[in-house]
Amino acid sequence: MKLAAFDFDSTLMDGETINFLADAYGVGDEVAKLTAEAMRGEIDFFEALNRRVALLKGMSEKKVINICENLPYMQGAKELIQELKDRGVKVVVFSGGFRYATDFAKKVLGFDADFSNVLHVKNGSLTGLVGGDMMFGFSKGDMLSRIQTILGVGIEETMSVGDGANDASMFEFSGLKIAFCAKEFLKSKANVIVDEKDLRAILNYVS
Repeated sequence: MKLAAFDFDSTLMDGETINFLADAYGVGDEVAKLTAEAMRGEIDFFEALNRRVALLKGMSEKKVINICENLPYMQGAKELIQELKDRGVKVVVFSGGFRYATDFAKKVLGFDADFSNVLHVKNGSLTGLVGGDMMFGFSKGDMLSRIQTILGVGIEETMSVGDGANDASMFEFSGLKIAFCAKEFLKSKANVIVDEKDLRAILNYVS
């Protein structure tokens, strides 16, 4: 194994960043419904992302940053990443969530690079618009393929770990496809299923 790609929300982090933001802004129920539909593959990821972020229009950037820097990380996340890095594995994170969260998590958890989306801000508040690296259902697989090309890493030398429908595109470019506490849609695409809510369990499948 030379390359490991992780989803962030509900994989390395225990929950969905956008749901935490929405709860704090009073639009939690509406956003959570869209999040659940997107993760089950029932609604297009791009459409769901834009609709959810639009509901956050007007939220203070300072409040967003504070929430994103106090998210609960999944049990075993730091230990798993450290063990992979000790074995010489490059660890990248792909998130349909936001750079405020993944950039801070990189300092805490120690992964090598993060690719996520950016919430547009004007005059200190969210505008309700979003852009970035992970806007589409295919984005994670597309980015993983590009990184493999740059690093000279093959599919059989790559593992990916996720929980939702938008993680399926990573599996197309991974020899080891791990569904972690995942939705049924992703479990059907995986060759390893981990239902124990402790990321260290993944080490049992990594050679």
